[in-house]
Amino acid sequence: MADAPQPQPDVPIAAVADFLADPVEAADFPATILRFRNDRAAAMIGLDGLDDAGWVRHFGRFTPLPGNLTQPLALRYHGHQFRVYNPEIGDGRGFLFAQLHDRDGLWRDLGTKGSGQTPYSRFGDGRLTLKGAVREILATEMLEALGVPTSRTFSVIETGEQLHRGDEPSPTRSAVLVRMSHGHIRIGSFQRLAYLGDRAGLERLTAHALATYHGDTSGDPVALLRHVVAATARLAASYIAAGFVHGVLNTDNINISGESFDYGPWRFTPRFDTGFVAAYFDQTGLYAFGRQPEAIQWNAVQLAGALRDIADVDALIAELDRFAPLYRAALVDRMLWRLGVARSDDDEADVALVRAIEQGLIETGVEIDRFFFDWAGGARRGPSPADPLYTLPAFAPFIAAVAGRQPVRATDHPYWRDDAPCSMHIDEVESIWARIAEQDDWQPLEAKIAAIRRMGAAVAA
Repeated sequence: MADAPQPQPDVPIAAVADFLADPVEAADFPATILRFRNDRAAAMIGLDGLDDAGWVRHFGRFTPLPGNLTQPLALRYHGHQFRVYNPEIGDGRGFLFAQLHDRDGLWRDLGTKGSGQTPYSRFGDGRLTLKGAVREILATEMLEALGVPTSRTFSVIETGEQLHRGDEPSPTRSAVLVRMSHGHIRIGSFQRLAYLGDRAGLERLTAHALATYHGDTSGDPVALLRHVVAATARLAASYIAAGFVHGVLNTDNINISGESFDYGPWRFTPRFDTGFVAAYFDQTGLYAFGRQPEAIQWNAVQLAGALRDIADVDALIAELDRFAPLYRAALVDRMLWRLGVARSDDDEADVALVRAIEQGLIETGVEIDRFFFDWAGGARRGPSPADPLYTLPAFAPFIAAVAGRQPVRATDHPYWRDDAPCSMHIDEVESIWARIAEQDDWQPLEAKIAAIRRMGAAVAA
């Protein structure tokens, strides 16, 4: 391992970098072609004023930002991968590049994907395909618009290398991606310390995570689990309401801030199909659409297991028992938010409305995006190809339950007068990539980003 980094002033990671990370160097890429810069995200941390040359210098060549980390840090962690414990992982093709305050005073991490080899690369090349970067742009833009707590794709720079991959046509183009998130520390970092028997490290990381990501200075591991259970329950509910399947919900892909991140084989399920799987290698359906809440809860259990040497076990179990009711409450909140109607004074009526939505979608096969588009604000608007299905008995409970509900958002945005909702299904993802791969045509991607953000503005209105 490389020598531990020297502490950096005013950067939270400095407090734990000596046992949590290793200093690394970014790869020296043959080219740096700027393909995507997220000025909306950059404005949150005061970097939207960078010109393109400065942007490439920092996010393609990784010249340190002034007053920030002087060298990138590859984080150390272990993890359960498809429920098999693996102590041989860590940041193998990424690193933490910088930490900055946003305009609300929260810390934001800038982390990379495809930035080169690290001590944890094993036999990997530390690179990212350009297709993988394009897919992550699409995933994060769509999830942000649908209200899912997610990392944001901050930058994508094509790097001029030809990569060989076994699961897609090769050689293929390469890129380095920067993502912005509130938290970069994974459940797997706690698992690693527990595996090593590093009690002091667990206590220090717990205090750091609580203070940095949850504003809690208690240092109490039970309090940390309490925060993580609540945040991950909300995350699980937001996936279901969005119709999203992450695909790889391993403990090294769940962070303690409760944000979704690290998008590989993701997909949006067109219909409310609980068995829908995103990853071709998920042959048992472990991370299928409808199993994601259980998978995320299982990961929270692994965090509790890592903390048991520094916390009261009964207290940890009590916090874990909160996951299911918190998830059910969050699912009602997220489904009604997406429908655009207010909660009532009767919790049972709200639960019944959500169950009726699920029943109608499952039994009729109406597409999820189409349903929420057609019924925005709780009332039908204009003709729809799904109108014959809404008259079926399966939707009768929903129509009865939604009657008289108060809308919580305006529906006068032009988006609500479109013929079809903005969706993100795999055929369109592949079509967007094909235009880039075959013609170097980025216009379909740019148009889709604009369409997603337009939808997000309508949903937020």
